[in-house]
Amino acid sequence: MIKPKTTYSVLPRWLDRLDFLGLFEKDPFGNLLIVRRLAIILIGWFTYYRYTAVNKIRIRGTEHLLNLPDHGVLFLSNHQTYFADVIAFYHIFCAVKWGYKDTISPPFYLFSPRVRNYYVAASETMKEGGILPRLFSIGGAITVERSWRAQGENVKRNLDNSAQDKIGMGLDHGWVVSFPQGTTKPYAPVRKGTAYLIKEHQPIVVPVVINGFRRAFDKKGLRFKKRNTTLTVQFKPPMHFLPNESVESMVARVTTAIEQDIPKERMTWLGEEGLG
Repeated sequence: MIKPKTTYSVLPRWLDRLDFLGLFEKDPFGNLLIVRRLAIILIGWFTYYRYTAVNKIRIRGTEHLLNLPDHGVLFLSNHQTYFADVIAFYHIFCAVKWGYKDTISPPFYLFSPRVRNYYVAASETMKEGGILPRLFSIGGAITVERSWRAQGENVKRNLDNSAQDKIGMGLDHGWVVSFPQGTTKPYAPVRKGTAYLIKEHQPIVVPVVINGFRRAFDKKGLRFKKRNTTLTVQFKPPMHFLPNESVESMVARVTTAIEQDIPKERMTWLGEEGLG
């Protein structure tokens, strides 16, 4: 069940009804939406050519987004770069708001972008230098401390117990993009925390499969690696989970939905490597 949409404002409650333009509205984390809107506009205009001129983006399945509520939706996707994937999602979400289907051309939607978008990112990723990461952090990053990986190395540290609460706040306010593998490495296991998140907040879950971003951009997604690459983004129908479904079953189904099951030939190769 989707909770009622939550609205935040810097104005006292008895005055916020007069703010029909939303000039004083903020997000759950205290950021003014007008500032976030400006950040998304800047990023959108700055990056649009990356998906339409330098490379070609092919989008499928946006019909599954048309009737979604404007909050309480969790997009689960495989991950290929730090930022290029997310920027593409924001372009698509804004275009869908304007009624576009499976396209982001022409970019008129950037004059009034959808602002209630969030994405889950590792805290260390958002500390990367450069104007684009800083702008996009303002644009809707929900930062979490990964308990299993830091600076490209496997680690063991205390679980960030605030992560679920922060993601829940994002869901109450808008759409949230999460990368359940927690890494850009292909075929990495889906983290069990994704299943617990779904059980606790019961969002509408939309699986997404992306491809081509790893070939087109560097790991950060800020520099071109190969131009004239076809980038694909496929939105699948929302998933449905049983109240008593096991975490293991949910993880397995999400893994299949985002097409991250290890191919048989790869499993055979890994087995042979292990025997060696």
